[in-house]
Amino acid sequence: MEKQAINKFVRISAFKCREITRLIQGKTVSEALALTALVPRKAARLVGETLRSAVANAENDPNHQVSREDLVVKEATVGEAPTLKRIRTKARGMAGRVRKRSSHIRIVVSDDAGNRN
Repeated sequence: MEKQAINKFVRISAFKCREITRLIQGKTVSEALALTALVPRKAARLVGETLRSAVANAENDPNHQVSREDLVVKEATVGEAPTLKRIRTKARGMAGRVRKRSSHIRIVVSDDAGNRN
């Protein structure tokens, strides 16, 4: 059984956020939560928030009860969301472009019942 959580329009660059999602992919939920709690980055806090939401979605499903210990992070992806384009004044009357990037964080957790022996 798979459950997912999507955090949309998060104000962080997808490049920065992918660093953290690469770390947690394939790990158990308890290991992934520990990693996101220990890494001192904004991206880790945002990914941890999305991961906790995915775990809550899996635990509170009335049709299929599952405990936190059985869950594994099956997929953790970060896609680019719309970029806010701003202008900063530069020397000699010119304008420089400032791109404020945002992203969509998607985390899928699974109880991995199909791969157990």
